[in-house]
Amino acid sequence: MSNKIKCSHILVQKQSEALLIYERLKNGEKFGKLAKELSIDTGSAKKDGSLGYFSKGMMVKPFEEAAFKLQIGEMSQPIKSEFGYHIIKRFE
Repeated sequence: MSNKIKCSHILVQKQSEALLIYERLKNGEKFGKLAKELSIDTGSAKKDGSLGYFSKGMMVKPFEEAAFKLQIGEMSQPIKSEFGYHIIKRFE
């Protein structure tokens, strides 16, 4: 297993928002499009939510634990961290 993965995320303040976005994604809306429109992490939002490559120890714990459990192409349910609620999608 590689120790570096590549993920995108959508970050919002409220769990209710995150759950609505999660449903939209499950219904086929594009991750990058929703990240651009809705994510409050403006740095990654501009890049379709992309966080690029990262390894363990670089992200906050709840985010990291969820991200490293994902298979390539898989998306997480909303994950709470001190920044809000993340929906994470793993690309590599």
